[in-house]
Amino acid sequence: MVMVYNVENLHDVDGIAQFEDYQPARYSKAHALTKLTNITKVVAQFEGGRGPDVILFQEIEVDFTPSKSAPDYEQMLAHYAGMKIEEMLGAKFTPEIADLSAEALLLKTFADHGLTGYHVAVPDVVTAAGTARKLEQKCVIFTRFPIKHVRAHATENARAILEVLVDVDGAPLYLFDNHWKSGAGDAETEKTRVANARTLRTRLTEILKTDPNADVILGGDFNSQYNQSRRYAKTMKETGLNDILGSQGNELAVRGPTRDLYNLWYELPAEQRGSDTFRGEWGTLIQLMISRGLYDYRGVQYVDNSFGVAKIPGMNADAKGLPVRWSGGGPGGAGFSDHFPIYAKFTTVSDGRADRYLPLRNASAEPVAVAATKIDYTKVDLEKTAVTATQIPPETSIRADAYKWKIFRVEGKVAKPKRLGVEFLGETYDVWSYDEALRTKLRAEHKAGDTIRFYGELSQYRERWQFIIHDAAWIK
Repeated sequence: MVMVYNVENLHDVDGIAQFEDYQPARYSKAHALTKLTNITKVVAQFEGGRGPDVILFQEIEVDFTPSKSAPDYEQMLAHYAGMKIEEMLGAKFTPEIADLSAEALLLKTFADHGLTGYHVAVPDVVTAAGTARKLEQKCVIFTRFPIKHVRAHATENARAILEVLVDVDGAPLYLFDNHWKSGAGDAETEKTRVANARTLRTRLTEILKTDPNADVILGGDFNSQYNQSRRYAKTMKETGLNDILGSQGNELAVRGPTRDLYNLWYELPAEQRGSDTFRGEWGTLIQLMISRGLYDYRGVQYVDNSFGVAKIPGMNADAKGLPVRWSGGGPGGAGFSDHFPIYAKFTTVSDGRADRYLPLRNASAEPVAVAATKIDYTKVDLEKTAVTATQIPPETSIRADAYKWKIFRVEGKVAKPKRLGVEFLGETYDVWSYDEALRTKLRAEHKAGDTIRFYGELSQYRERWQFIIHDAAWIK
């Protein structure tokens, strides 16, 4: 199994961070332990508790206090074999432990929970192409297969693309871990993603020129929708993912000479395609793509229809079915990531036949639908899920990470400011909806001093606290 997991800023504990939320005042050893443990819990849900054989991680912090020599992860595990990660980040914490990178701490946490046998690949390039500025994040690959080589490809204004060649039962498999420039719907930043795509496409073309049926898996956070060129056709003449890299959804066409990549999001019905959310819509920023070599009878082979989203109710999925995001509030923080991981299964075949292809069940023909998949908030059990005013301890402000993203049953007076607001539990909150028609209706029907009743999700936008009304049915 191969998993792709954006862990939403996993930082080490050296006290040096470029992001404000991860400075020592806000991100402690206890926060790191919570994050490490929660990542491990998700990964341990697969392969009988041992975890996938390959994991492509994104948003792991670049180590700003690296040791002079290359890290020896096996030696590190042996050195701390008699000590649990809870002790390392607790009573037995030392300056030596503070110097460990985030991926080393994660590897140790994995080992403590029985997820063992991983080799670690990290990029030796941590700057964007043509610059000297050190990037804050990097891609990291954990794999149980022997690593033949590791290469990093610097790219424009984004994390280096990590290339790892592994040996899978004697068969070579190329892995590419990506984290492109953010801003999927922005035409200006798409120019940078086009450059990111060219970096990857150039290397992929080199590999496929030597062996058109090479086994290649491309994964990561591409900050693009799987149907980027169609979804933003009105504003983007050229997209990195579809036009430059060549990601597409016709599963049979991948066997031909021109369309050499298949995007596994097409394995799912359109309404199930989503691993992240933005403004009431599902997104597919995390992706897995495979080359034609994963369909032949040589080396590594894709297991048909095995692609899925690691959405685990009661763990990393909340009552609304959405990702339980990381929150740094409280003494140790809580939550997982703003992205669900995705995964797919693979096997090895010994026929050695690159001229035969795997028979497919329900092969995708690349549907033409371009509309974004809306989150269906009507399915949320509001009576069961919502927090009421009586459940909040007296004199407690809900303007805290512990309450962020929870749904509240709100009743209060409409506030006087120009933007629509409500007075609730002694404080004033903005009232917002991503549905413009619903916003207009709310403003027209509720004047200052009126009583307003609704269900709203608590969030924060540019330092302002707000309740988001996701559906007209949430208004009472």
